[in-house]
Amino acid sequence: MREQGGERTLALRGPLWATAILALASCQSLPEPSASAVVNGAAMRAVDAPANAGNWMSYGRDWGEQRYSPLRQINEGNVSQLGLAWFDDLETMRGVQATPLAVDGVLYNASVYNVVTAYDGATGAKLWTYDPEVGAEWARLACCGPTSRGIAAWEGKIIIAALDGRLIAVDAKTGEHLWTTQTFDRAEAYSITGAPRVFDGKVVIGNGGADYGTRGFVAAYDVNTGEPLWKFYIVPGNPADGPDGEASDSAMDIARPTWFGKFWEIGGGGAAWDSMIYDPALNLVYIGTGNGSPHMWHFRSEGKGDNLFLCSIVAVDADTGEYKWHYQMVPEEDWDFTCTQPMMTADLRIGGRTRQVIMQAPKNGFFYVLDRATGELLSAESYVSVNTWASRIDMATGRPVLMPGAHNGTTPHIMSPSWLAAHSWHPMAYSPQTGLVYFPAQEQGAIYARAEEKPAWVHHRSNSGQARGNMPELRSQLQEQINAAEKGYLLAWNPVTQSEAWRVPYRVPGSGGVLATAGNLLVQGTIDKTLAIYAADDGRKLWEMAIDQVPVAGAITYMAGGEQYIAINAGWGGSPVYNLGPFSTSSAKLLVFKLGASGVTLPPPAPAVALPRPPWLTATEAEVARGRALYGESCNRCHGENAIGGVKDLRWMTAETRAKFNDIVLRGIYADRGMLGFDDVLSEQDASDIHTFLIARANEDYADAGHP
Repeated sequence: MREQGGERTLALRGPLWATAILALASCQSLPEPSASAVVNGAAMRAVDAPANAGNWMSYGRDWGEQRYSPLRQINEGNVSQLGLAWFDDLETMRGVQATPLAVDGVLYNASVYNVVTAYDGATGAKLWTYDPEVGAEWARLACCGPTSRGIAAWEGKIIIAALDGRLIAVDAKTGEHLWTTQTFDRAEAYSITGAPRVFDGKVVIGNGGADYGTRGFVAAYDVNTGEPLWKFYIVPGNPADGPDGEASDSAMDIARPTWFGKFWEIGGGGAAWDSMIYDPALNLVYIGTGNGSPHMWHFRSEGKGDNLFLCSIVAVDADTGEYKWHYQMVPEEDWDFTCTQPMMTADLRIGGRTRQVIMQAPKNGFFYVLDRATGELLSAESYVSVNTWASRIDMATGRPVLMPGAHNGTTPHIMSPSWLAAHSWHPMAYSPQTGLVYFPAQEQGAIYARAEEKPAWVHHRSNSGQARGNMPELRSQLQEQINAAEKGYLLAWNPVTQSEAWRVPYRVPGSGGVLATAGNLLVQGTIDKTLAIYAADDGRKLWEMAIDQVPVAGAITYMAGGEQYIAINAGWGGSPVYNLGPFSTSSAKLLVFKLGASGVTLPPPAPAVALPRPPWLTATEAEVARGRALYGESCNRCHGENAIGGVKDLRWMTAETRAKFNDIVLRGIYADRGMLGFDDVLSEQDASDIHTFLIARANEDYADAGHP
């Protein structure tokens, strides 16, 4: 940890209280939070009040998750004076996706494996650290690594939703453990990467695991005791088992007729792994739901039925979990599309009257505006230039008009958007000043094809039902088209007119979430390994700093000691990018900025290393094809589609690493780096075939990477 001024303080101590200041002009901040401020229902209903405006008390700041701050001490007129005040090296090369919290001058942050640290928000002095000691095996058992998108705060408690399913409360002043509740059976293929939310004393949390064959659900717990309050299943279970006896029973009566075959044998899916928001006036919790399990509709439901409530927004009663309404974005889900992307509420002037709306830009490339009281679809338009899934949303029925050939057959074809998402989990923001919604968008196709036969289910491995290596020549041609069309950009979207206001293009996809402020600022980490700040009204770049990392998380802003700070986690999450090329970063860091800060510098980037020449390919095409299929089911979520990008680009292994490949993959000799062994699901021959596929891919791409 580095700080500006003074010495690092090691002793545990409480928050530093600051004196309130008046907002005298547009260039001034709002008042500093008072010593009596506490995160509770009253505070969350008045997040912009003087006592609360300098805090960031929940994942999206407010319950509707607009990620807009009224602070304006830092503004477009002086942001050029921004400097690094302090940072903490998180000592990991893994992606860090968490949004920090800030309450009364104390910053709370979550790193990988759910390790939570409290800092003095002004100096960076560590106040306490709580390590829930999540087992290293969860780096493999979870879909996408040991990440956490955030924590929650409520009445002097910090709430942690651990990767292994534990819901944990610790004391916000001391970090001492208060209570723990296990939210799922750890023998099942669930995990938690999303941030918990606390809505009026109820902790609401979902889980991941749809790719691995689970039945998704969301549950609520008492924030003071951890006692369960209600549970809502997202898809039906085995009809022979009868009702679950849970809050979702009435909803399952609606969902069950939309499923066919023995869908329950591989879970059904629907896991709500991230987005949940709350409207206290309507007393509704909104749940964004996930993809099907297996991905292929043909295998999951005999190619029939809408499969409720996959890829939907479902509204439930906050007190009971009782179903109220739903809107399904992707009926007949066949593409690993999720609707777990960020949602937000706002009041918009539409058609001559003010409408209470909920908005979302999910994976499928359409931006949706719904009435949040009833679920009525108000509008939906595509925000990407290419959409091979659907041509439009039929406003009479609310259903997508599918493009010819959109459903998966056994012949490989391009889907764009794809599982890589037109917009993924990365936070979006809304500015009431501009009326615009901001989010990172991308156009990344992928090759889809259904397997000839339903694959055998393997526990804790992606059971997609896809074919991975058939028709290799066609696949090669399609991949060239995909690579040529790849793009990423920061998008400013007008939700009333459903049109693009402006965009900031990037060389490739991969830039992070966004924060909007009353200072006409829009803050985003970029794939160019910088933190950038743009004018929220027109996208002008106002400030940028090279940081040798990609902050994929969302930034926050807060007050401490009368000064406004901007904080962000910078840790590249390894999202596959086809045209990224050789890419290295420094260790992940928590970075904190303020006006006039100087004297704090980041370590210099490591020198670039030449790519090693891969071994010559001597295997048969059949061996390569088998390795491709095994890689697709076991490796591509972390290491990239078609072995491009990801946490570690395996095309460019050194000779030393290649010599240990089977030991790494099967016996977990790099477990301390997060690469656990797969000997429970892969054989020696399986690992060798995967290595053969990686050698083939390296030879295909070596010359294009700039080598003779």
